[in-house]
Amino acid sequence: MKIEVTAFPRTRQGTGASRRLRGSGRVPGIIYGANKPARAIELDQQALLRHLKLEAFHASILDMKVDDTREQVLLRDFQMHPWKPMVLHVDFQRIDKSKKIHMWVPLHFTNADICPGVKTGGGVVQHVMNEIEIQCLPDDLPEYIEVDLKALEVGDSIHVNEMTLPKGVEPVAKLKHDNPAVVTVQLPKAMVVEEEAAAPVTEIIGEAPAEGEAAPAEGEKKEPEKKEAGRKE
Repeated sequence: MKIEVTAFPRTRQGTGASRRLRGSGRVPGIIYGANKPARAIELDQQALLRHLKLEAFHASILDMKVDDTREQVLLRDFQMHPWKPMVLHVDFQRIDKSKKIHMWVPLHFTNADICPGVKTGGGVVQHVMNEIEIQCLPDDLPEYIEVDLKALEVGDSIHVNEMTLPKGVEPVAKLKHDNPAVVTVQLPKAMVVEEEAAAPVTEIIGEAPAEGEAAPAEGEKKEPEKKEAGRKE
């Protein structure tokens, strides 16, 4: 998915200038990286808000037009107003197609409703991660990574090292020798509590020993009580 972004050169900088810029419906921003000087830019507030609603905008190479020049960039950071739908500042990084980049990419989970753990086992899917940090060349950057759940039983998990990734894409966790869980299927807590409550209790049938009387040891026979012979009158 190709996304084009239009920006304009920003000549005035500083806190006051940025405040006035936001008041006019623009967002201050910057482009940096690729061994080139940083460039101050401004963007239309409403257009940027629409872009930010797109999942692909956060994990794709963007085609940015500034005046008559075009640059390929990645969205690296943006700051939002605490309560208003307003972007305060945005950062973009230029890419060098010959160098690998680190990027957080969303995960799309498929076949959750037909996996045995859910369909027949009564389990629920628990997403441990909704995005994953990857390393790849810019041309290999995927918009998202698909995780297939069709084989999961109750209690099963999929870890980072078990994921099927596109060619040329490596998870950063693996490079750090980590292997965290991505998704798991577990029984709902209420069902677990019910199963524990319904567990059978083994009952020992027999006469309890009287107070102060020790129970006979295993294998030891308890002698029958002797009856006192009756007297003849």
